[in-house]
Amino acid sequence: QVQLVESGGGLVQAGASLRLSCAGSGRTFSSYAIGWFRQAPGKEREFVATISRGGTNTNYADSVKGRFTISRDNAKDTVYLRMDSLKPEDTAVYYCAAGRSLLATNQAQYDYWGQGTQVTVSS
Repeated sequence: QVQLVESGGGLVQAGASLRLSCAGSGRTFSSYAIGWFRQAPGKEREFVATISRGGTNTNYADSVKGRFTISRDNAKDTVYLRMDSLKPEDTAVYYCAAGRSLLATNQAQYDYWGQGTQVTVSS
């Protein structure tokens, strides 16, 4: 089992950058693929990005490709989501999740979830 805690959210203006962190606890963190999802008010939660256990493989939603970068440091049990050129439509609660499937984009393929961190982008 792994516990996940997100941090790094906040209020920024359009065009700014943020880096979210997903800190994991437990000795098995490196055995999980980690995904980032987000949920905007009144909308369903959607896939943002995912990274493989070793960090070699990544996958992104089309809406963030070229602006967001996912990475991980297994020595620190942490996954990062660097978000550049933020837009108001990126406003959402961002969640990280751990699962066993490689590059999964479906929420059902993730077993453990954090509580989320709010990102608000003003125009």
